[in-house]
Amino acid sequence: MMKTIQTSNAPAAIGPYSQGVIVNNMFYSSGQIPLKPNGELVEGDVQEQTEQVLKNVDAVLQEAGASRDTVIKTTVFIKNMDNFPLINEVYEKYFSNHKPARSCVEVARLPKDVLVEIEVIALVK
Repeated sequence: MMKTIQTSNAPAAIGPYSQGVIVNNMFYSSGQIPLKPNGELVEGDVQEQTEQVLKNVDAVLQEAGASRDTVIKTTVFIKNMDNFPLINEVYEKYFSNHKPARSCVEVARLPKDVLVEIEVIALVK
């Protein structure tokens, strides 16, 4: 059985997709970008954008009945690999004790020309 996740505590999908899906006690999030729940873009530096992205990740995890501690894998998409250390500083605050598997890739462009996007896979409690 598949369950679609939708919370007003994270920005609504900006296309024909959901914030995430649960299948067999596994949560798969869509990529989260630095939009506030009201849809306003955070136009700050890469660390401010990463902070908002991870707040959005927390919101969809909570709605799914998961948490940072149940995240198995994250994928981080960044516009500029030179920002990797700055993103890691913020990321490490969110994943300090529990360190899920992670991939990080530099991409040519992200939705709304943001600097970072993160998606997660987590176990639902």
